[in-house]
Amino acid sequence: MGKPALLSDPEITIALATLPEWSRDGDAITRTFKASSFPAGIDLVRRVAMAAEAADHHPDIDIRWRTLRFTLSTHSVGGLTANDTALAHTIDEIVGG
Repeated sequence: MGKPALLSDPEITIALATLPEWSRDGDAITRTFKASSFPAGIDLVRRVAMAAEAADHHPDIDIRWRTLRFTLSTHSVGGLTANDTALAHTIDEIVGG
């Protein structure tokens, strides 16, 4: 299987319309989420990690006490692909929308 295709700017705009908690940051999309507690945040990270491993597509995750920041980009192609938007939807399901 080859490398995934980069999304065009219009495709990214359409994808972000279905991901209202996410925003574009250059060649990536990001979402910040505040957990109810530090242990709850770590549990969310664990659940995202399991889903990311199953998808073989891994986000950058920044943990600052209860604040989690997820960043998605397909580094192997230098930008956003359908893999990123699919994992963003999965992350939204895990963190509760």
